Amino acid sequence: MKVSVDSRELSLSNLDKPLYPDGTTKAEVIDYYHRIAPVILPHLADRALTRIRYPDGADRPGFFEKNAPVKKPAWVPVSPDGLIICQESATLVWLANLAALELHTHQWKVGAPGPDRVVFDLDPGPPAGLDECRAVALALRERLAVDGRETFPKTSGRKGMQVSSTFEGTFDEVMSYARDIAAEFAAAAKDMVTDQMAKELRPGKVFIDWSQNNQAKTTVCVYSLRAGPTPTVSAPLTWDEVAHGDFAAASFGPAEVLDRAARLGDLHAGLLTGP
Repeated sequence: MKVSVDSRELSLSNLDKPLYPDGTTKAEVIDYYHRIAPVILPHLADRALTRIRYPDGADRPGFFEKNAPVKKPAWVPVSPDGLIICQESATLVWLANLAALELHTHQWKVGAPGPDRVVFDLDPGPPAGLDECRAVALALRERLAVDGRETFPKTSGRKGMQVSSTFEGTFDEVMSYARDIAAEFAAAAKDMVTDQMAKELRPGKVFIDWSQNNQAKTTVCVYSLRAGPTPTVSAPLTWDEVAHGDFAAASFGPAEVLDRAARLGDLHAGLLTGP
């Protein structure tokens, strides 16, 4: 099927193919990414994009793809080291047609001398769960405010959360800052928080993953779909929602996120203004 998106001609295939066990089709995935483009594109712009593709469906093993596919359209830009940069709606549609359900980005823009964001990835180790993540997120908000930083929470689209803020400095400085904050929290709340990656140390605690700020690592982009039994979204939250906890970590589906974006705008727009 030939379509035109922002004057780009694309060939779409297998639109009726279910990409999620609940029956969500490739056409519905493409439709979501096309409609969410106004708010997700600013967060993707100028950043190298790692994709997780699920050509056999979200219930089958997917694969990370960093480099641009050989048959990439000529109009899709790439970074100097060959990674895709998503600047327009047509690229989102093209990627969705490749079953690139998940979109992950760096905390820095291509060619920049350093990061423009710092992220704290909150991963609960059972029996700890979302309530413990919310408590840590709220404490992070207060702690970063001491440093004059406004913070922006979102769900991971799975079981955890992320808290981000703008940042200006070098790659070493953002790593040191995130690591020191995580260590501070782990020391203050040893029974609730860990800053160590070892899985045997995580049960019953929230792991503050500061390593997501490493220059080589990526984090799921806000508004990205996640693979699973049903399509969920890494959804931006208000701090009132975090405080009240009237949501589940993986409760936001595409339709709800589109409605929230229409009503609330981009709750993470503050991350786009720079430090």
